[in-house]
Amino acid sequence: MSNIHILSKNLGYRNYFQRIPGVAMMLMVGIFFFGILSKDFLSVSNLTNIGLQSSILLLISLPMTLVIMTEGIDMSIGALLTFCGVVMAYTLSVTHSLPIAICLAMCSGLLVGLINGSIIVYWKLPPFVVTLGTLGICQSLALVVTDGQSITDVGEIVQLAYNGKVGGVAIPLIFSVISYFITYFLLYQTRFGIYVCAIGGNRESLNLAGVSTNFYHLAVYAFSGLMAGVASILLTARMSAGHPTAAIGMEFDAIAAVVVGGTSFEKGNGWLLGTLLGVLTVGVLRNGLNLLGVPSSVQVASIGLLVLVALLIDSMKMKS
Repeated sequence: MSNIHILSKNLGYRNYFQRIPGVAMMLMVGIFFFGILSKDFLSVSNLTNIGLQSSILLLISLPMTLVIMTEGIDMSIGALLTFCGVVMAYTLSVTHSLPIAICLAMCSGLLVGLINGSIIVYWKLPPFVVTLGTLGICQSLALVVTDGQSITDVGEIVQLAYNGKVGGVAIPLIFSVISYFITYFLLYQTRFGIYVCAIGGNRESLNLAGVSTNFYHLAVYAFSGLMAGVASILLTARMSAGHPTAAIGMEFDAIAAVVVGGTSFEKGNGWLLGTLLGVLTVGVLRNGLNLLGVPSSVQVASIGLLVLVALLIDSMKMKS
């Protein structure tokens, strides 16, 4: 074999390596690593469990992708998810009407999203500060409504949203697939997606083109709040209750999944498939560490390490 052929072959392997995102590598390493350390990890039941557990995270990571693409951030989404779950559980305990409970939960999420977006867009305040404030408000409201206790009188039918199946497919997975393709369509097949990229990449050009930038920017945060309301359906069904601290801190996992998936905080660069891979990577890491009996405090540090390693891999590939 000639030296030229060997060189071209090596370059081909390197180019192939560069096309593999860091998040995909971390996902494969995680599956391999936990598959060796735990005999239960690769079982069908556990892999299904990872998919079910990741469904809630995916529902809030998809809108987080759009928010970050606009050079913003939503620190409130975990607390808002908790609050929407409490609203749903409280409504069920009072009215015993699932449609009303779902409607109020989604409307609560949408309202907070509109508040976040309005303050950020029209008052020009930093997204981090605004959503950190609404995080505290949502967390406090959830504690006030529940008096710090779980609301368990939600009935049995709500559990079907997490434990039920349609055509042999778990309902949370159906939620995930539908939510992913709706977000995919909005981002890649509509003007809304084009404008979202432009808001983070070149807002001035969008304004000069006569586009109502503020409207679309507000819509991103409204979408984030609405998706938190949708995710609260699965959260309430999973716990069979509304708990005032159920999803506190989940915003960290969502941001980690989006960033690990390759979405940048600047220039409107985002990758929805990367977010999906990031969610699965975080889900595998959480599940594997649980099987190994690792404390939750250490799990948070592990997710932070995951973010750094994935970014380091992508940085090394860019330099190679």
